Amino acid sequence: MQRTRWLVGTFFLLVCSTNPTFAQQIGKYVPIQAGSEADHALTEISATTDVAQKLALIDKFAAGAGKEGDYPLVVDGLYVDYYLAQKNYDKAFEFGDKLFALDPDSFTNAMNMIRAASEKGDADRLISYAEKAQGILTRYKGAPAPAGTDAAQWEQQKAQTLEANKDGIAYMQQAVFSGAYQVKDAGKRAALLAKFAEIFPDSRYANQALGIAATSYQQAQNGPKMLEVANGLLAKDPSNLGMLLLLSDYYSEKGEQLDKAETYAKKALSVLETAQKPEGLSDEQWVQQKALQKGIALSSLGQVSIQKKDNAKAVENLKAAAPLLKSDDGSYARNQYRLGFALLNLKRNAEAKEAFTQAASVNSPYKGLAQDKLKAMATPAKRKAS
Repeated sequence: MQRTRWLVGTFFLLVCSTNPTFAQQIGKYVPIQAGSEADHALTEISATTDVAQKLALIDKFAAGAGKEGDYPLVVDGLYVDYYLAQKNYDKAFEFGDKLFALDPDSFTNAMNMIRAASEKGDADRLISYAEKAQGILTRYKGAPAPAGTDAAQWEQQKAQTLEANKDGIAYMQQAVFSGAYQVKDAGKRAALLAKFAEIFPDSRYANQALGIAATSYQQAQNGPKMLEVANGLLAKDPSNLGMLLLLSDYYSEKGEQLDKAETYAKKALSVLETAQKPEGLSDEQWVQQKALQKGIALSSLGQVSIQKKDNAKAVENLKAAAPLLKSDDGSYARNQYRLGFALLNLKRNAEAKEAFTQAASVNSPYKGLAQDKLKAMATPAKRKAS
């Protein structure tokens, strides 16, 4: 018997079960017999380039032969493909959800829905369909061999199928990560990225997602969630530079868990000594990034020393941090503001005034605070002159 293979759109592959590509698809398989009414209908749909005519032909197929057997699954796939091509994402979602009702394990459909959500910029749907897609993969990996199939052969077939779909899996993870990362609201971005890492714990983006989630929770001023995510990531990856810096900075600023803050800051400095340049950064950018990160660690150590009333040690670290932080106004101003306090505690008022002046010289949240300190320092002198 002859057989026919159809490629409809980007992903939707319809094959006869005797075709070698059968094993590469995850979900139901719909055989199309050569010369059948469905075969003729699909040939005509595929050959048509006129947009309006293509939709009319799909409608005609849906109302006729497309009602038989498993063909409604084919019909829904055709509609998904059509509306994706027209960038009518709401209609693509409508038919994609119908297709899922017929075949909950269609990985192809999950990929199409992720593509639609990505192109529309719908982060909530991205995460929802990502959960579906990962659920499909998990069920497939754990599926027992069908009756009459050798277990070893079945495992080999599954491995081959997953290998054949690896580009699609990589695309899915990248699209979902990117979509969550682009969410503007910091709290929502954090929650979506944390969810991404939960759905795809083995993804190359998982730790990166958790790191961004932690800093996003910090931006949203959600300290408890920031600590939960950051400490969780550090438990998985004890040398994660971003989390070492984030937690040492947070604890030192809050005056909490100072020994831990000191340990993390010192470990960050150690990690920086052997850190490799991240992909995509120029040599110049890497030098600047390392300098800034070293400066943040030293500034955290300085703040820990202030909290522990070791102001001489604080001055040493804060002075070392100052030139490294000049590329970031906020970090530089905060460091000089801290330095001013440490110097005041040592009664080195002239040096403290200079540090506060430097803190007030750049635009940051510390500008006004430093100016207030300078005014307060000037008040006694005015009274003495009178």
